[in-house]
Amino acid sequence: MSPSKPAAGVTIKRAYEPPSPRDGTRVLVDRLWPRGLKKAEAGISQWMKEIAPSNELRKWFGHDPARWEEFRRRYKAELTKKRELIGELRELAKEGPLTLVYAAHDEAHNQAVVLRETLLH
Repeated sequence: MSPSKPAAGVTIKRAYEPPSPRDGTRVLVDRLWPRGLKKAEAGISQWMKEIAPSNELRKWFGHDPARWEEFRRRYKAELTKKRELIGELRELAKEGPLTLVYAAHDEAHNQAVVLRETLLH
């Protein structure tokens, strides 16, 4: 493992899936708390709402797969201004398994996918 990159043990998981011991540290990466999810049942170790896409970008994207590539580009640009938070996530990943938790229905088109790519590259 290189000193600047976390182990490949960074996974993503919907907030509505039950927590598992294999998840390791579970970090919620949504700006809003998942609707209907009780905090006691979520198994969230940390809520990093500041790392989520801006409200403007989140609303513009609206989880429309046709806007996915542009969303990825814009969110990556936002993440360049959040290096300290990215560093915190990388440190957590070096300590053990890290699961980025999100609420979106679409498992392929959400900010956790982009964030995981950013952490691993």
